[in-house]
Amino acid sequence: MISISNYIAHELQLQEAQVKNTLALLNEGATIPFISRYRKELTGSLDEVQIAAIQELSDKLNELNKRKTTILASIEEQGKLTDALRHQIDQTLSLNELEDLYLPYKPKRRTRATIAREKGLEPLANLLWLQNNINPEQAAAPFIGEEVSSLEEALQGARDIMAEWINENEQARDKVRTAFSRTATITSRVVKGKEEAGTNYSHYFDVEESLKRCSSHRLLAMRRAEKEGILRVSLQPDEELCTEHLDRLFVKGKNAASHQVELAIDDSFKRLLKPSIENELAAESKKQADREAIRVFAENLRQLLLAPPLGHKRVLAIDPGFRTGCKVVCLDEQGNLLHHSTIYPHPPINKAAEAAAAIQQLIATYGSEAIAIGNGTAGRETELFIQNNLNDTIPVVMVSENGASVYSASAIAREEFPEQDVTVRGAISIGRRLIDPLSELVKIDPKSIGVGQYQHDVDQPELKKALDQTVISCVNSVGVQLNSASRYLLTYVSGLGPQLAQNIVDYRTNNGAFGSRKELLKVAKMGAKTFEQAAGFLRITNAENPLDNTAVHPENYGVVMQMAKELGCSVRELIENKELQKQINLDRYVNEAVGLPTLHDIMSEMAQPGRDPRKELSVVSFDSTIQSINDLKIGMVLNGIVTNITNFGAFVDIGIHENGLVHLSNMANQFVRSPSEVVAMHQQVTVKVIDIDLERKRIQLSMKEIPSH
Repeated sequence: MISISNYIAHELQLQEAQVKNTLALLNEGATIPFISRYRKELTGSLDEVQIAAIQELSDKLNELNKRKTTILASIEEQGKLTDALRHQIDQTLSLNELEDLYLPYKPKRRTRATIAREKGLEPLANLLWLQNNINPEQAAAPFIGEEVSSLEEALQGARDIMAEWINENEQARDKVRTAFSRTATITSRVVKGKEEAGTNYSHYFDVEESLKRCSSHRLLAMRRAEKEGILRVSLQPDEELCTEHLDRLFVKGKNAASHQVELAIDDSFKRLLKPSIENELAAESKKQADREAIRVFAENLRQLLLAPPLGHKRVLAIDPGFRTGCKVVCLDEQGNLLHHSTIYPHPPINKAAEAAAAIQQLIATYGSEAIAIGNGTAGRETELFIQNNLNDTIPVVMVSENGASVYSASAIAREEFPEQDVTVRGAISIGRRLIDPLSELVKIDPKSIGVGQYQHDVDQPELKKALDQTVISCVNSVGVQLNSASRYLLTYVSGLGPQLAQNIVDYRTNNGAFGSRKELLKVAKMGAKTFEQAAGFLRITNAENPLDNTAVHPENYGVVMQMAKELGCSVRELIENKELQKQINLDRYVNEAVGLPTLHDIMSEMAQPGRDPRKELSVVSFDSTIQSINDLKIGMVLNGIVTNITNFGAFVDIGIHENGLVHLSNMANQFVRSPSEVVAMHQQVTVKVIDIDLERKRIQLSMKEIPSH
């Protein structure tokens, strides 16, 4: 079998030692965030993306090696395993090539070639295959008898056997596969009678384009429509090129026997090779499109989870509504519920004056420092009502409601607020999203947050794996306050998981707040290995040891203590005094376990202890004259916030119910390969309205040629 570490190093252009050390750490149970943050000396400072790539390639190669073991055992059992074949199987790095090698030995259902062999026609196939200057009819005559009734039946049977040989030939499959992947076009046609039902897919009713140039979102849309019975989708190669390759491989002359081989090639390509390679390529192109869609989804999710938090401030949150009123909740700095009620500022009840007085009273009573308003139905109207009645006394922030209804009806919400109904829970979620988006959004299935592209069409296990990995990465990059984090947030901390997260919460409930990271070792089932993985990502504000509120790992506390001792000060004084930090010569503290990468990280933490890597929150102001799609006019220039990014563009909230689309072609004056080159989630942008479809409630926006203010 091939060397996994050597192959991965070559593929990812890394040193083999980096790969070996990373694989060893992964095999020991170390998490990707832990390896990236605290084992830089071993990995050569690989980042999370590189470590994840090593893990993914390793998993694929391990699966490939398992398949090789199964195949070798199967061929050996048949008594057909030669040293040359074993070497070929050992050396292959492609699953397709491996299956090609196995195909002649793979147990088969009864085929046309099998039936021909049963009739005793294989010797005739062998004779024709030699392509000597013989008469095929004369060669076939001796095979006519009880099983074979005619010359044509004999020749057809021989061609069936040759067609199977061609299909099972590794070189033939490789040639056709290569030609297929280089020349294939994807074709989609609407199924007759499905035109009306498939209006959403009208762009794909008559498509023929190069598969290589077909973008992932177009391919996924066509495959979805195919699944729904709206389209027929097929892949078509350059057939002439494919058969030319096969002729060069198998046709050895220009005689009558060669003609029989040519007929077998034509049949083999159309009946066996083409459908097989088409299915293979369809699966591979779908897999590539899935990977791209999952990548976009994961990146959007990362940006959403790392959105700027308001921080620990008291918030009044409103879940807007018309007929049923607006649900209002008041939360303390930690997001705990202090009060809930309902106001009716909008039609049909129209108690605006009472609602305004109620809001002012609540702000005064509970000391609210900001107002969060859900951006769903009646959101814009509620924002204008609040702004008109509070005179900018405290900031008002529109908050995405995506997934709030999913949370409010979930088991998690019922557990957190068993006595409240779904409307109160939804309002609480909106307020908490403003205080700390990350802490609140981890409670919701990422697929419900509304930042995906064809999320239900892609490989679901791969999507879940990527999104879980993204959540874990975000949680650990920010760090978690040990004494206030919910068990849902703690679940994603490196090395923990649901059971240990619950055990930490139980310990906190029974024993009070943690005084130090070391105290974590008293938590049930918290072993030394898990403590090593988790401790650096957990923070304790006002801990006796100030390092407990930093990303410095407990295993490196001794280094900092040594620095402080040599400078004649305490650790706290060293952290608080930048001048003392400047006196440190890092080279003095390098040893076998701690190198310069770790020492530089320690100094960065001491310079900004407990720093939150997320940006500061800023509030966008929407145009107060635009309250619905009917108020829009082509040419208007508006402020907006990016709410979703796809491969074909970005959706922008411009302060009304419908989001507008900035297509890729309208993002910049220069060529843009991907929207993420230009915009990010929650980015504030200036856009121009270029098209309005009132019937379908679609708005086209542009970021090009915006006049400067």
